[in-house]
Amino acid sequence: MFRYLRVALPVALAALAAPASATIVGGAITSGSAFDQGGTFIKLTVPFTESDPDSTVGNNNFQMPNLYGFDEIQNIAVPSTLPVDLGTAPVAGDIVASHYIIFDPLRSTTMSGYVDFDSDIYGVVTQTNTFLASDALANPGVTYLSPAARGLESGDEVRIEGTRLWLDGWRASTPGDVVRVFTRESPGAEVPLPASLPLLIAGLAGLGLLRRARKG
Repeated sequence: MFRYLRVALPVALAALAAPASATIVGGAITSGSAFDQGGTFIKLTVPFTESDPDSTVGNNNFQMPNLYGFDEIQNIAVPSTLPVDLGTAPVAGDIVASHYIIFDPLRSTTMSGYVDFDSDIYGVVTQTNTFLASDALANPGVTYLSPAARGLESGDEVRIEGTRLWLDGWRASTPGDVVRVFTRESPGAEVPLPASLPLLIAGLAGLGLLRRARKG
């Protein structure tokens, strides 16, 4: 049986999320064997049917040469610093929109390309240990399988250029390459009321306790 991620306080966080908004606005695969196979960028709308099973990620759920992305929790005033592996870490009080990018081909495949957002990028999570600190921002409508396998491998690169995230020289097979992207406030979504922030704080605190328990 696969390990999977249960989002802390999913019902509460779902209430914090703004209505669906196209904060990921586009993308493309520009080179590599994925490009030669006709791979393209696909913006997923949760719930989605492109994966098997539906609305799942993290364990060979796509098996296509495409690059996928979907929006997670949007426009949250975070209560504490969110660690990143590239770029600037959002700090307490910053309004953050979270996004998930996946490259999950059937066999070893290379890819370079980009993803565009409707607001500037703060930073990017690329390493397994960094994902846990922001999992309270995961989309409650998605099942995240094999959370311990998330991230990029040696040689996979990302670059931030304003509202564009460049993906350079990715090579993936099983279970695929994944990054989480934090952007600034999305102009197409509403900011949640301050009264709702304690629920997010509780979710992030719960993840912190879980992380410390696993280390013990």
